[in-house]
Amino acid sequence: MEIATLMEGIGAQARAAAAELAFASAERKHAALISAAEAVWAQRQAILDANAMDLVYGADKGLSAAMMDRLMLDTGRLQAIVDGLRAVAEQRDPVGRVLAEWDMPSGLNIRRVATPLGVVGVIYESRPNVTADAGALCLKAGNAVILRGGSESFHSSEAIHACLVQGLKAAGLPEAAIQLVPVRDRAAVTEMLRMVAHIDVIVPRGGKGLVGLVQAEARVPVFAHLEGICHVYADGDADLEKARRVVLNAKTRRTGVCGAAECLLIDRAFYAQHGGVLVKDLLEAGVEVRTEGELLKIPGTVAATSEDFGREFLDKIIAAKLVDGVDAAIAHIRRHGSSHTESILTENDASAARFFERLDSAILMRNASTQFADGGEFGMGAEIGIATGKLHARGPVGAEQLTSFKYLVVGDGTVRA
Repeated sequence: MEIATLMEGIGAQARAAAAELAFASAERKHAALISAAEAVWAQRQAILDANAMDLVYGADKGLSAAMMDRLMLDTGRLQAIVDGLRAVAEQRDPVGRVLAEWDMPSGLNIRRVATPLGVVGVIYESRPNVTADAGALCLKAGNAVILRGGSESFHSSEAIHACLVQGLKAAGLPEAAIQLVPVRDRAAVTEMLRMVAHIDVIVPRGGKGLVGLVQAEARVPVFAHLEGICHVYADGDADLEKARRVVLNAKTRRTGVCGAAECLLIDRAFYAQHGGVLVKDLLEAGVEVRTEGELLKIPGTVAATSEDFGREFLDKIIAAKLVDGVDAAIAHIRRHGSSHTESILTENDASAARFFERLDSAILMRNASTQFADGGEFGMGAEIGIATGKLHARGPVGAEQLTSFKYLVVGDGTVRA
C-alpha cells in the first residue's frame, strides 16, 4: 500500500479512537493495562524470540554495543515492562482533574479541567520497551497513539504491541487506540510529521539525528530533547565516598541512555584534597576519560578536543575537567549543556542552592546519579520521553503531562452587562 494512504488510514482511525477514549472510564483503562501486562508475561517467550530476530538485524547493521544494549530484551526487562504497565494502571486517572476553580462576581462558576491531548505520535529508535511505555501512558491519559518504532526493534515492537491490543480488546476499548506503523519505510516518519489533521503532538525518542530531523521538519507540535549532555559536578565540599558511588553509577550503569553522565566537572578544591580518585575509578571501570590540563597527567587519560565538551557519547567515554568552584561549573554547563540533567555532589547547602537556582535544566539533582532521570524513577510508572523545552511538558513526560485542559463555565441564566 502507498505509504501516504496507509498513514492517512491510521490517522483517521486514531482520531476516531481518541474521541471515544476522551470519555472512557478510569476502570476500563485500568482493565486494559492490567490485561496488557498479563499478556506480555504470558507471551514472554514469543517476545524474546522476536527480539532475537531484531538482535541479529541490529548486529548485521553494525549497531554499537550501547545501542545493542538498548535493543536487547531478557526476562528481567520484560518483568520491568510488566511492572511498568501495572504501575501506570494503578496511578490516579489524570483526565477530569479539576486544576483550578473560582467564582466570578458575574455569577459564573469556572473550572479548569484536565483533558486528553487527542492523538500522540511517537517516533523512536531501538528500545522496544518504549512501545509499552508510550502505549500505556497515552491510554492512561485518554489519548490515542500512533507508534513508529525503529527498524531495529521492528519484530519486538510488533510482539509487544499485540499484547497492548489484547488488553484493549479485553476492556472493550477501540483497538485503534494504540496503533503501530506496520512498515520499516522511513517515508512513514515523513508522513507523521505532516499529519496536522490527525496528530496533536509528536514525541521523538532516539538519537540526535532522529530528534533533529523531527524538530526541523515537523508541522505538528513536538515534545523532545535533542541530546542528553548530562553533567556531574564534584564540589569542594563533596563527600568522597558518595561522590565515588554516584560518578561511577552515573556513567557506567547504562552508557546508552540519555541520563548517562557525559561530563565530569571537578572543583579544584576537591582535587586538591582527594587527587584524581574519581578519574581513576572511571579508568578502572573501563571508561575512556578525555580531559585536559592537570587531569591529563593521570595515567590512562587521553587528551580532549574542544568538541568533547558538549558531546553526547552514549558509550564508555566521558569528558572531565577541573573548574574553580560552583560558579565556574554553572558557567560550563550553561555553555555546553543540553538542558537535560545535571547533578551537584556537595554537603554544602549554599552551593547546592546556588546550583539549583542558577541552572535551568529540566532536571537538577544533588548527591544523586543522573541515571535517575527516568519517569519510572520519578514515580510515573514509565515515561514517554524527557522534554527539555519550556512549553507544556518538561522533564519526564508521564500521563499527567499528556493532558491539556479546558474551561467549564456554569451560569444561571447569566448575561453580560
